[in-house]
Amino acid sequence: MPTLHVELFAGRSKEQKRELVAGLTRETCRVLGCEPGAVDIILIDVERDQWATGGTLWSEKDS
Repeated sequence: MPTLHVELFAGRSKEQKRELVAGLTRETCRVLGCEPGAVDIILIDVERDQWATGGTLWSEKDS
């Protein structure tokens, strides 16, 4: 059973997450030849002050 862990900035709507998991499930099944019920997806919301790139917190970057 494939399990996907997806980390993303907090603040996405439930509808955006619903669309994301539907697309990820569909493509996982297409590529791996499995049934949708075999695909688990764990979404991890991360606040911008808990994520840094290039030594700078995302909460301190220009939008």
